[in-house]
Amino acid sequence: MAKKEATPNMVEQFAEFKELKNIDKTTMINVIEESFRNVLAKMFGTDENIDVILNPDKGDVQIFQNLEVVPDGEVEDENLQISLSDARADNDPEAEIGEDHTREIIFEKFGRRAILNLRQTLQSKILDLQKEAIYNKFKDLEGELVSGEVYQTWTRETLLLDDDKNELLLPKTEAIPGDFFRKGETVRAVVETVDNKNNNPKITVSRRSDNFLRRLFELEVPEIQDGLISIRAVARIPGERAKIAVESYDERIDPVGACVGVRGSRISGIVRELHNENIDVINYTTNPSLFIQRALSPAKVSSIRLDEDEKKAEVFLRPEEVSLAIGKNGLNIKLASLLTGYLIDVYRDTEDDNVVEEDIYLDEFKDEIEEWIIESLKNIGLMTAKNVLNAPREMLIEKADLEEETVDNVLEILRAEFED
Repeated sequence: MAKKEATPNMVEQFAEFKELKNIDKTTMINVIEESFRNVLAKMFGTDENIDVILNPDKGDVQIFQNLEVVPDGEVEDENLQISLSDARADNDPEAEIGEDHTREIIFEKFGRRAILNLRQTLQSKILDLQKEAIYNKFKDLEGELVSGEVYQTWTRETLLLDDDKNELLLPKTEAIPGDFFRKGETVRAVVETVDNKNNNPKITVSRRSDNFLRRLFELEVPEIQDGLISIRAVARIPGERAKIAVESYDERIDPVGACVGVRGSRISGIVRELHNENIDVINYTTNPSLFIQRALSPAKVSSIRLDEDEKKAEVFLRPEEVSLAIGKNGLNIKLASLLTGYLIDVYRDTEDDNVVEEDIYLDEFKDEIEEWIIESLKNIGLMTAKNVLNAPREMLIEKADLEEETVDNVLEILRAEFED
């Protein structure tokens, strides 16, 4: 009776775990067999001559020990050998010396301690499998959108539980300013990092990540899901403002209009999720000048001077457009730089377009001014001749750490260029 109750019960417990954690059947069989072998090896000194036969569908586990038949009185190791008379008495009347005799082991006969040891071994291996499965699952989900229910909130982080009760950690540094979570509330985020230090998976999620904005758009805009619209670049200052560049592979589709939706129907849900984060959706282009111009919207750009090698852009605007380009607290120009990958400097344009063309980069004067002097001036933000000429003489001496004579010589060279 003990055999029918104890061993199948363990199989049923593992089958329940398998169903919850989606462990495949082969792994289930292997882990139960390995657990039995570990315990049997401790009991018999080895498991090399032991066969464990598992039928998880029926809940059967049979264990057989293969022993060498030796003459009576010559048994040296009872775990490896059996005497001829004992073999014939054990349901093998035709046993012969030198042959193998297979004996069934009734595991539960070894007592409660052996069964408890087996259960503990099995539970330990199940726990390791569970942790490995969690790690592998979420490692594949890095950058993807997940949802969790708020279980507990601390000063520095919030603990979320997904539908499978897996723990997701949302650090305060990865939350959007203004996030306030109540216990039981459902929160969306993206999987940021997955660590498995000491076989203890740690899943960190983020709502500040650019990928969070990407996934929200993918969720709200069917054309993105279908591959008709592609998100080419994203820049965010979480809780404040964001810019996203989109491109359509179908000329009949307006990517910006599709993302915004009729009267903002699609983007409004995203804005609410991000606590009224202001989102600018712009058309992507491979033309860097045009891309920068669109990224600085709503400001209207007069002209752009690019240094593609250094990834720098000098943007000239009418005086009344400068504040729009920079934006409140400098957010617009910062996001435009992040979105395009160019360091953008804004300059006021004048009525005379020729004034813009007159300025000259300092590098053009390397034949007349030593290179280290030019670098000293560039290090304090003076990139052009006009920048230097418009700067106070004292500033050139102090901040660029140049001698008065050197500064005067530089100014003379630069002035001569424009006088000519």
